[in-house]
Amino acid sequence: MTALSVRNVETIAFRRGAIGVVVFAAVWELATRLSGWLDIRVPLVAQLPPPSAIAVDFLKLAGSPGYWNSWSLSFQRVLAGFALALIIGGTAGLLMATRPWFKRMAFPVFECLRPIPPLAWVPIAIIFWPTQELSITFVTFLGALFPVVLNTVGGAEEIDRRHILAAQSMGASRSFIFRRVVFPALLPSLVTGAAVGMGITWEVVVAAELISGGGRQSGDGGLGFLVWNAYEGNNLPRVVVAMISLGIAGYLSSGLVRTLGNRLMPWRRVTS
Repeated sequence: MTALSVRNVETIAFRRGAIGVVVFAAVWELATRLSGWLDIRVPLVAQLPPPSAIAVDFLKLAGSPGYWNSWSLSFQRVLAGFALALIIGGTAGLLMATRPWFKRMAFPVFECLRPIPPLAWVPIAIIFWPTQELSITFVTFLGALFPVVLNTVGGAEEIDRRHILAAQSMGASRSFIFRRVVFPALLPSLVTGAAVGMGITWEVVVAAELISGGGRQSGDGGLGFLVWNAYEGNNLPRVVVAMISLGIAGYLSSGLVRTLGNRLMPWRRVTS
């Protein structure tokens, strides 16, 4: 498969995705307008504002510095929590994957903490950490931590032991085996866990901003706080605008993680 063919496939996929978005928006617009045109109420959808009203509200909001400041604040919180989860979770996962004694000691504790929803940590985080920013970062860190660790450990269990034994039989050192055999085999699982963790991080940061008030008293306390402000002001189009903004932010963030991960895995690239 040539590079030109790959670009053609990507172009076709982009066009189909764009068509899907347009069709979805058209069906949504039609469903919300039917009650006014034919007195037909589509369940659930009829209560939503039409996409045209959402677009008008977005254009108004896009000119406000507070809206983009909300994007910036949420991104900062997500990146801080995600970076900590990647460093700590990746290290813990690698230790569990390469040190059986460490896995036997740490994995039971990890499995006891994993079922606890990240939002259940919010009250403790607010009490434990001195500022709301640190509380939100801590909760987002927990949201991404467990997927990173689990995928890393799961990837280690899928490694073909014959590859390690073959490297050992040829006199390879433990550090060489880790760098050339174990880590490359773990990397796809680690990237998958990071992408999943990034998505969960956005879900958690929104709820944390809702509960803690976003760390601000005004309307620029993050995208999650923007949702709450719009709800309290009974501004349904703005609620949907904020929700769509969150979806776009999560999509872009996960896509960036996958792109960076693919650059670290050159064997996955399609060459001519």
